[in-house]
Amino acid sequence: MNDLRTPSELLLREQMHERQQNLQAIAAQLKTELIGIDDVIDRVIGAVRAWYVMPQLITRPVIVCLWGLTGTGKTQLTRRLAQLLGFYDRFVEVQMDGFSQNSGNYGASTISGTLESAGLVEGVPGILVLDEFQRYRTVSSRGEDSKVERYQDVWALLSDGKLPPALSELHNMERKLADAHYEAEREDGDDEEERRKKQKLRYKIDAWDAQALKRSLKLAEPLIEIMQWNNDYIHQLLVKFRESQQSWETDYSKLLVFVCGNLDEMYTETASRVEDCDTDADIFHRLTSRLSLIDVKRALAERFKPEQIARLGNHHVIYPSFSRATYEQLIAATVRNYVQGIADNCGLHFVIGSDVLAQIYQNAVFPTQGTRPLFSSVHTILSSSLVDAALWALERGAQAGQSLQVHMAPDAAELVVQMQLHAIAGGQVHSQRFAVPLDLNRIKQRTSADFRALLAVHEAGHGLVYALLFGRAPQELKINIATFEGGYNSFTELQATSRRNKLDMVCVGLAGRAAERHVFGEAACTTGAEQDIRQATADAARYLRHLGFGDRLSRTDVADESGENMNTEVEPTNTAIEALLQAQMLRAQQLLVQHNALLVSMTEVLMREGLITPAAMVALCAAQGQPVALTVAKGGDAPEPKLVLEPYASMLAVHTQGAA
Repeated sequence: MNDLRTPSELLLREQMHERQQNLQAIAAQLKTELIGIDDVIDRVIGAVRAWYVMPQLITRPVIVCLWGLTGTGKTQLTRRLAQLLGFYDRFVEVQMDGFSQNSGNYGASTISGTLESAGLVEGVPGILVLDEFQRYRTVSSRGEDSKVERYQDVWALLSDGKLPPALSELHNMERKLADAHYEAEREDGDDEEERRKKQKLRYKIDAWDAQALKRSLKLAEPLIEIMQWNNDYIHQLLVKFRESQQSWETDYSKLLVFVCGNLDEMYTETASRVEDCDTDADIFHRLTSRLSLIDVKRALAERFKPEQIARLGNHHVIYPSFSRATYEQLIAATVRNYVQGIADNCGLHFVIGSDVLAQIYQNAVFPTQGTRPLFSSVHTILSSSLVDAALWALERGAQAGQSLQVHMAPDAAELVVQMQLHAIAGGQVHSQRFAVPLDLNRIKQRTSADFRALLAVHEAGHGLVYALLFGRAPQELKINIATFEGGYNSFTELQATSRRNKLDMVCVGLAGRAAERHVFGEAACTTGAEQDIRQATADAARYLRHLGFGDRLSRTDVADESGENMNTEVEPTNTAIEALLQAQMLRAQQLLVQHNALLVSMTEVLMREGLITPAAMVALCAAQGQPVALTVAKGGDAPEPKLVLEPYASMLAVHTQGAA
């Protein structure tokens, strides 16, 4: 059958097919270079597909918003993508906090001036990155309008890609020309010397004004020629421009625009759980993986006006924080490159053990800060020790190509480097230790046996009662932490909280003090439960006064205004709050006494390891005949689920069957 398509149609089809294949190859290349963001890369490639494969269909800028915590590779992705697409000569990066690549040039206070200065041609596809966009806030933290002086034309660009001329600049130029004309007429009555003085001061178009004129009037002449034009001719051009019917706008509708930034408001709840160097990366990863378009819109509303948020569109790509597996890959790759650099310089091959990599993870990963601390930590931890080890090996006769095994000493304070010399030296194995700066290890380690015992009992109490009442292992249970003097438990968030769940959480909150009382006695209980008691009291008050779970149904509170219509008699609930807390404290103690063997086992693990992983908690409970579930699937890559512990669906089914 004959192909009835025209040659131009066949050529277009071939170009589209070639670009589609090229885009797939680019996606694969990006995934090999940028670890841990495969889903982000797929979404970005999908967003730019039409712009790249069929640019003739694009009539307004394609806007892709990239939001994420610092150090997750947002800017790196846009730069590398531009390079692989062949657009690096049509790539402009604007720092929206005012420090752009052209910040020293005239016109850099506007987007149009920045694009023109960078040589981006009107009507031609290009890539624009608006980085650090969160700093370009138009609404203050108090909800008031913020004064913004730079890049005010960005909203016009994001709307339809059409930028109006800088009329204010042209107005200023016309005013200067009028002043110069007026001064010239006044010179007729002056003597020659006075006339020469005034001519020196008379307005003459400079490079900045020439640039504005060239951009606004879309002139082809070079700047040096425009600067030589006389004032009358320039005035004629301005008059003609105002009277003409030509399009005043500059057309950048073919742009691909990346809006990049860190929306801290979107991560506030996540990052406030505990300090970021103590929480496992998988927990942050699962929490941030469930952030959605609604979370982005809510965070943007803290910084921008509704009509401005609308111009950003709905294509928002959210970077989750990196998972533990991603950090481990990054550490392995970084160490491999570092070791290869040493081999290239001195010929010695260091083989880094998995125990060393594990310690680097423990001391280099700050989950909310991305890769930057990691890369610097790898250098800090390995640089001096491996250089010293190389010198030591060479002094003992190591030859080019020699392999040296590197492991961590039992005290995790030194690297143990071993090498085996050749048979000519008897094949003897030489070993040497080198100090290594693992600062977080030193800070986290509780050296006092008494303090470790106290923390272990207190945190084991919280973790055990939580596991018994909720049937799940805590996400984290640690006593070796760096950011405050204490330990902590971390629990999975509930999507729906029942009356039973709320009461159980009060019991869990008091279980640390209950464990201290059970193990050490009343007189030895510490002040470490102060925050627990504060939170338990607040939960009990809310349980009775706000949620209607006590004898009174009305909301009880302190009214600030006369029209709030609430029960303001808080005094009668005070006794009920204390009674509830006493009952839950007694309940926690009874659970701990009943499961004392499990409490002792958990305490021993915390004393020895400094933490109890969810899997270890499941195993400990199973050994005592108390089955509990893991909160998340093994691997840590799935978004963290919010739990609904009551079987509401089956309860509804039973109710429905009874009604039938």
